[in-house]
Amino acid sequence: MLLNLAQWLQGISPEFGFFRVFQYLTFRAVMGALTALLIGLVAGPGVIRRLRALKIGQPIRGYGMESHLAKSGTPTMGGVLILIAIAVSTLLWADLSNRFVWIVLIVTLGFGAIGWVDDWRKVVHKDPEGMRSREKYIWQSLVGLVAALYLAFAVSESSNLRVFELFLSWITSGFQVELPPTAGLWVPFFKEVAYPLGMFGFVILTYLVIVGSSNAVNLTDGLDGLAIMPVVLVGGTLGVFAYVTGNAVFAKYLLIPYIPGAGELLIFCAAMAGAGLAFLWFNTHPAQVFMGDVGALALGGALGTVAIIVRQEIVLAVMGGIFVVEALSVMLQVSYFKYTKKKYGEGRRVLKMAPLHHHFEKSGWTETQVVVRFWIITMLLCLVGLSTLKLR
Repeated sequence: MLLNLAQWLQGISPEFGFFRVFQYLTFRAVMGALTALLIGLVAGPGVIRRLRALKIGQPIRGYGMESHLAKSGTPTMGGVLILIAIAVSTLLWADLSNRFVWIVLIVTLGFGAIGWVDDWRKVVHKDPEGMRSREKYIWQSLVGLVAALYLAFAVSESSNLRVFELFLSWITSGFQVELPPTAGLWVPFFKEVAYPLGMFGFVILTYLVIVGSSNAVNLTDGLDGLAIMPVVLVGGTLGVFAYVTGNAVFAKYLLIPYIPGAGELLIFCAAMAGAGLAFLWFNTHPAQVFMGDVGALALGGALGTVAIIVRQEIVLAVMGGIFVVEALSVMLQVSYFKYTKKKYGEGRRVLKMAPLHHHFEKSGWTETQVVVRFWIITMLLCLVGLSTLKLR
């Protein structure tokens, strides 16, 4: 929005030439991060007071950690604050004609809406389980598949009209289409190694990454500040990938796919980092507010969508290793419990408690120790992810 305004003012008179600074992506990214940060810090206290007034408090499951019972009643759904800061900042500083900006915003807000319904049922209907898994999965799948179908054509086309034309052509041709090499699965640490996926392969991979990352972040969000800082770190690093992927010179030099328009996602990633840091101000232990599913599902979906666009799905799994391990720990625990119950008549557990962060709490780590150590691990993994740009 501000970019269009700056361009209009420059066209009116040469006296407004200093607005040329708005053309620089890095300038708008910094301003986007600062805008989101300020929105979060300024609006945070009011949002928390409003949530308390509405008695939107976090219910604690009876089978959860005993040390967490004191958190019962802490305002939840604070993720609304993050989403507002991200949306406002992105709309102000990003190029609104960019196709990738809109699809990432739509996915983020779509998953946020699913999380909102889930949280609302928990706090209003006093149901600790919220939206049932099957219902939640159906809605997540719908958003994920729509995004996957759009991105299958958007990675090679710069116009929404052209994307729509290709989609119609794909349908009328009997679902036959050739995707460009940039739509393949790119392998880090190797020079220009990409495995062609085909249309259905791309859609399936995109769906799994978006929905999987959304649920993985949601499962990680169980301790004060545990999920939001890794989101900030991974999101910021993905912003670097977006910047170089959208620059033809950098992409050619680094031997990564060039995706025209992907650089504009740096604005979104910067806004996500700024909004996340603002939320952490209130979410650090002892938390004044929790993000809830409205924030966790949305942020996870956003990370997955950006990773798909910049063709760094494998790198996302590396940098978001904490999210991956947390999700796998739940899958392992549930699967083993069901298997042993069927075989021995009594369910057994691999971990003391899932997700993994609760296992470490049960093992004697304090909540702060778990959170900070997981942060440190994420920092190291993000550095590994960045190293893939050069080590090939």
